[in-house]
Amino acid sequence: MSANAESILKDLRAGKIAPVYFLQGDEPYYIDLLSNYVENELLRPEEREFNMTLVYGRDTNMQNIINAARRFPVMAQRQVVLVKEAQDMSEWNSEKAKEMLLRYVEKPVPSTLLMFCYKYKKLDARTQLAKALAKHAVVVETRKIYDNQLASWAKQYFANKGFQSSDKANAMLAEFIGNDLSRIANEIDKLLINFPDKKVIITDEQIARYVGVSKEYNSFELQSAIARRDILKANKIVSYFAANPKNNPAIPVIALLFGYFTKILQVHESSDKSKQAIASLLGINPYFAEEYIAASCIYTRDKAMQAIHLLYQADCRAKGIGSTMEDGDILRELIYGLLHL
Repeated sequence: MSANAESILKDLRAGKIAPVYFLQGDEPYYIDLLSNYVENELLRPEEREFNMTLVYGRDTNMQNIINAARRFPVMAQRQVVLVKEAQDMSEWNSEKAKEMLLRYVEKPVPSTLLMFCYKYKKLDARTQLAKALAKHAVVVETRKIYDNQLASWAKQYFANKGFQSSDKANAMLAEFIGNDLSRIANEIDKLLINFPDKKVIITDEQIARYVGVSKEYNSFELQSAIARRDILKANKIVSYFAANPKNNPAIPVIALLFGYFTKILQVHESSDKSKQAIASLLGINPYFAEEYIAASCIYTRDKAMQAIHLLYQADCRAKGIGSTMEDGDILRELIYGLLHL
């Protein structure tokens, strides 16, 4: 059967355990979340020595995995066979190996939890093995979340840890780290070590201090400066980027601004320009909707279209198409053009 990672984790904690799990998909965070729980929490410390089999795909084969799965637990209710990096097994194209797993999946050992961690890809759903897994095992398919959902995800992660966080703090984390849930979670965990009192609200100042994001010089602030036509602030940020090209490459900045002006165009096309309606349309927190509404007054529909053309030209230059300009010069030229539309 198919399920999501959160519901499976809840079941595992409640002792509702299936004999076979197949975790697959392009978002490794949730696969690691489940496998780490199974590895570290499912068995008591004294049970692990004889009842935990942990192997990596590149170092094992299907015969060894099935042999381990068919063993019985030693002085414990169950045993665990955990296959990490299962996508690295060389036998996924072997009919013999697939038949071996198929037969086991149809009649698994109830006292064994067998879990495959098949990262960054998934089995072809049309194959006999995939259909058998869907019928007899618990299949979890993880997907990358959209960039515009990252800030909300960070806010929920803080909440799960018992903390409140400001919208700007969440946005800074999302913008600085990007679509890497494992890294966002890791940075939040490291940050929260500094706050034993859960009554504190995590703000952008704390993100800047503990995560290493510059409070003044980041793409989020550049976007805001452009929206306000704050020429001095925008140029200070671009100069900072130019002086630190490894940490501030042009292409991600251009991509962020492209998304920004695309949203401004969407505001122009909307008949309802209330804060709540715009937030719903753009898939953003209402906190940020006012900025897009204000920016749409500065950048008319035609100017927003011109901005997207400038961003396209800058993207081509950053990728070396017809240009040998350095990233800093590309950004300086781009920002000048955007601010003088």
